[in-house]
Amino acid sequence: MKARVILAAITLGAVFALPVAAQEILPFPPKPSGSTAARTIQDSTYSPLSAVSHLPKDAPNILIVLIDDVGPGQTDTYGGEIHTPTLSRIAQDGISYNRFHTTAMCSPTRAALLTGRNHNRVANGQITELANDWDGYRGMIPKSSATVAEVLKDYGYSTAAWGKWHNTPANETTAVGPFDNWPSGYGFQYFYGFLAGEASQYEPMLVRNTAYVEHPKTSGGHNYYHLSEDLADDAIHWLDQHKALAPDKPFFMYWASGASHGPHQVPKEWADKYKGKFDDGWDKYRERVYKRAKRLGWIPQSAKLTPRPATLPSWDSIPADQKPFQRRLMEVFAGFTEHVDAQVGRIVDEIDRLGYGENTLIFYLWGDNGASAEGQNGTISELLAQNGIPTTTEQQIKALDGLGGLDVLGSPKTDNMYHAGWAWAGSSPYQGTKLLASYFGGTRNPLAVRWPAKIKPDSTPRSQFLHVNDVVPSIYDILGITPPRVVNGIPQDIFDGVSFAGTFNDADAKVAKPTQYFDIMGSRGIYHNGWMASAVGPRLPWLAGTPKNILQWTPDQDRWQLYDLTKDWSQADDLAGKMPAKLADLKDLFLIELTRNKGLPVGGGMWIPIFHP
Repeated sequence: MKARVILAAITLGAVFALPVAAQEILPFPPKPSGSTAARTIQDSTYSPLSAVSHLPKDAPNILIVLIDDVGPGQTDTYGGEIHTPTLSRIAQDGISYNRFHTTAMCSPTRAALLTGRNHNRVANGQITELANDWDGYRGMIPKSSATVAEVLKDYGYSTAAWGKWHNTPANETTAVGPFDNWPSGYGFQYFYGFLAGEASQYEPMLVRNTAYVEHPKTSGGHNYYHLSEDLADDAIHWLDQHKALAPDKPFFMYWASGASHGPHQVPKEWADKYKGKFDDGWDKYRERVYKRAKRLGWIPQSAKLTPRPATLPSWDSIPADQKPFQRRLMEVFAGFTEHVDAQVGRIVDEIDRLGYGENTLIFYLWGDNGASAEGQNGTISELLAQNGIPTTTEQQIKALDGLGGLDVLGSPKTDNMYHAGWAWAGSSPYQGTKLLASYFGGTRNPLAVRWPAKIKPDSTPRSQFLHVNDVVPSIYDILGITPPRVVNGIPQDIFDGVSFAGTFNDADAKVAKPTQYFDIMGSRGIYHNGWMASAVGPRLPWLAGTPKNILQWTPDQDRWQLYDLTKDWSQADDLAGKMPAKLADLKDLFLIELTRNKGLPVGGGMWIPIFHP
């Protein structure tokens, strides 16, 4: 074992070069003058010092792609039925991770991804629209946890971000700022996208740097406008400009799409690709994906398919006159999702065309959380459900008929989202969906990584238990960057993530991550050395309205479950009744971890929407 560790260290050192010098305080001091001034120019010596590089000579360009609200059982790369050729291309040219985890919610995942810390430690215990005064829920990434963009900028990278930001408190997103918590305040030298949690694909409110701007009239070379295409157009333009003006400077790009978050909007021809493909409903879809994922080797043969919750209707129970509506909602979602993957492909194509491909490290994150059940019973106006406004499916279909029928789903006339049954199906084989941090259906999202210069293509899935907070430490490890102790005069918080760079060329490499907690709006869990304890919490995202007696809820009322993940891939066999002492130990560990990460009170993210008077 000792020899293997030494060999791994030698291999890692050979693959990833170290920088000229480590720096614990950022930014670097300005370059001093090398010249000597005397009374006259003739008596003076003019001798500027050479520019100093703080990066390895072969420092890679870096692209992080983050797709919104997609589940592990949706992409055909890993067994689903939505065509994602770009994700497949990255996976085939690189490697994939089948036990990579997010937080189960938008803003928290993004904050953890960009900082390498747990979401509560960086004050993002819930989405920014619900920010409150508790330390772990304030909705502002503290400057004591500098983002990867801030650090890489100081080291000499060009930094830019596109798409969904969702890490600025809602009351700071007006045209007059303040701008400290906008992307430009977190190290991104360029930003084009939207600050909120979602946007219309046809009429988005867009920001360029610190100014609101109108969107173009067309995108993607078409005679219409679509946000996903526009974000790709702008990223491609930025790449071309970078190549012309700073060709030798490495770049860091963060491209976070609005898709596939609601509203699900895409030109009709993309949805029509999937006509008839989902006619047999979500139960059959889930079973097919489960079997296909096994055949592909994406999940182990021992993995079990978890059953449908009693609170979710079966496909067979849906009235026959409503099934065309529910099918079309899924067809639109599938087309919407394939369409955004195609836009990622355009960006990767441009990176390759410009000659950057060989030394560009791409992290393609399939989801910031699991598939979203927030469409509940299927809707043509997704904010109705999100704001607790009850409607019936009959009312939805009647209103849709007045707009033009099924063909207008996905158009500018509707803000549609699919039935929660489709989200559950897209979580196959796991329990749960987005917003349930207790289950892998809310937190387990595939990751594909490509870096031709350093990573050999390997179809063997990496099965180390990883978290989104591990991406930044891995980037620093690759570049030989010492995590700074001070940035812009502010002492820095500790890191919670660890590097998994050693797994790039060794599928069996050990990663020093024994523990990871999960917590979103009272739904929570704790992983420790192959075990998982989970508590669903007070809310199920697919049920309409506010739960009865929610104001009297305390975490002490919740029933916990216990899973041995070394034998139980999908959290299918609850051992809580058989091993109460083990469960008690993990519950204690969860409370320690939540406290250590400023996550108290349990369920603190629900203060604004539920508990606030």
